[in-house]
Amino acid sequence: MQFRKAFGEPERRSVFNAPVNHGIESGPHPADQYVGRQIAAVRVQSDVSQAQLARSIGISFQQLQKYENARNRVSASMLVEIAKALGVPASRFFAGLPDNETDRDAPPLPADERINFIASAEGRRLIERLMHLHPRVRGRVSSLIAALGEELAVIDPKQESARPNEPMPVECRLT
Repeated sequence: MQFRKAFGEPERRSVFNAPVNHGIESGPHPADQYVGRQIAAVRVQSDVSQAQLARSIGISFQQLQKYENARNRVSASMLVEIAKALGVPASRFFAGLPDNETDRDAPPLPADERINFIASAEGRRLIERLMHLHPRVRGRVSSLIAALGEELAVIDPKQESARPNEPMPVECRLT
């Protein structure tokens, strides 16, 4: 073995003719990331918290977070348990996966941008921080965000061109 390393014999390859990974981590596989996002999306659509789902399948919520973030791979048996707990077929987590052409008849559920955001790390951090606020403050923050959204819709150039004769709100003219 030392002889081979010392004299630069070609790298060993596995049965599938791919280079052998010598402990070098290259990050989670895209399929694992996709399945994790699908678990999170279905869970959010089902209005189930991470703690509730984890408890129902007998794991910690931290482990479920690792599955959803693709830090840990989900075994087939665990995927079946998750699917059973959420009331969906296990194949639901693979629907829409690129290069997964075995399930052509079942179109993936439409991905709502809001659900994708909530399932993202950024969305979870935002919600976590909002939950630390007093309920009254949280309501005010929610109202502020809604007002900003409405204001941005008024300022949006596409909408301005649709209503050329409508005067711009005073608040917009001041900036």
